[in-house]
Amino acid sequence: MKISNVSYWVATAVIGVETLAGGFVDLTHGREAIVVGRPVVDVVTSLGYPVYLLAILGIWKIPGAIILVIPGFLRVKEWAYAGMVFELSGAAVLHATRHQVSDVAGPLVLLGFALASWALRPSWRTLGAHSHSA
Repeated sequence: MKISNVSYWVATAVIGVETLAGGFVDLTHGREAIVVGRPVVDVVTSLGYPVYLLAILGIWKIPGAIILVIPGFLRVKEWAYAGMVFELSGAAVLHATRHQVSDVAGPLVLLGFALASWALRPSWRTLGAHSHSA
């Protein structure tokens, strides 16, 4: 297996598992999970958002994570990647603007995995020339 294919699947597995787990954490309001050293509800409210935002994020993260690993649905994959980029870059910027600089690294690292997964996709998993299978 080529190094680029292995790199793609490693990046996709990391961002997929994190997004799937994050979706469940968001839906359960992080009762069992700690995010950046605090319950996810505390993280979201410290950024000035209402708790119900977690339900919205959780509902979208779970299918987004699943769509990354299953074959086909190329256009939907593009939307899933876009959603991950918006959510993770937004989280990093929000933490920075709230002077929570120690919490910026996590979203940026995960953003790196999302971008690596997108950039390293095999040609058969890209929308471009294969738009007929979207």
